[in-house]
Amino acid sequence: MRQAAAPTPLMVLRSAAYIGWLLVTLVPWALVAVVFSAFVRGAPMYWLCVGWLRLSVWGAKAICGVHYRVTGLEHLPTAADANAAVLLAPKHQSTWETFAFPAIMPHPLAYVFKRELLWIPFFGWAIGRMDMIHIDRSQRARAWAKVLAQGKRLMSQGNWVIMFPEGTRIDRGEAGVYQSGAARLAITTGTPIVPVAVTSARCWPRRSWLLRPGLIEVSIGRPIPVKGRRHDELMVEVAAWIEAEMRRLDPDAYPRVPVPMPAAAAEAEAEAAAAAEAAA
Repeated sequence: MRQAAAPTPLMVLRSAAYIGWLLVTLVPWALVAVVFSAFVRGAPMYWLCVGWLRLSVWGAKAICGVHYRVTGLEHLPTAADANAAVLLAPKHQSTWETFAFPAIMPHPLAYVFKRELLWIPFFGWAIGRMDMIHIDRSQRARAWAKVLAQGKRLMSQGNWVIMFPEGTRIDRGEAGVYQSGAARLAITTGTPIVPVAVTSARCWPRRSWLLRPGLIEVSIGRPIPVKGRRHDELMVEVAAWIEAEMRRLDPDAYPRVPVPMPAAAAEAEAEAAAAAEAAA
């Protein structure tokens, strides 16, 4: 993988200005959102918060030179299809896509996220007043029951659920372990799953506050029907599409290694191999 150039003083200055600008705009916006939520909830509350997210994406472009290009929006239901739900399963490399997806998508999104984000002053207060799915990852059975119950409710209302199948942000040029939760939820609710590739670490690397000027590519795949599918082979298909698309969009970042097998599929293959060995 090609090594990124060392940050320049101008890049450091612009990144610091952007982070400061985020904080300055977040505080009053979050306070307004919390007060607003005492009187109005649902879609109006969601779109109020999305206003700040759009501002943050615009700020990355205006201050740090981070541009983006989206392809594949035609694969998704339009805003006119109020009751057409999908489950988005994106690559997760950076903070940028958590800001950008609600600003890009024509429907309200419900993130599945760890509850610790609610403890962040102002930001956590605002997202805590939105109709999202926050879970305690230390209690897996209870967390899954909450994801299933709230996911069914939200998607029955036409909202879109978004789950990062790798579970956390992944370094540029690497692939995480694809978990089966998104596929399980899609199959259980009968909702098509949409793989999404995003090259955000090209401009905003994981665990870094330094933003590099450049172009982030967001590629939205076709919805994958889930009827009659098993969660393990469905997640194999999702992972294969995402990782192949990431290598097409950002070829310099990836070594020539096979696309990793999702955890559920790896477990199923190991069980099949053990059963075959026992039978022999």
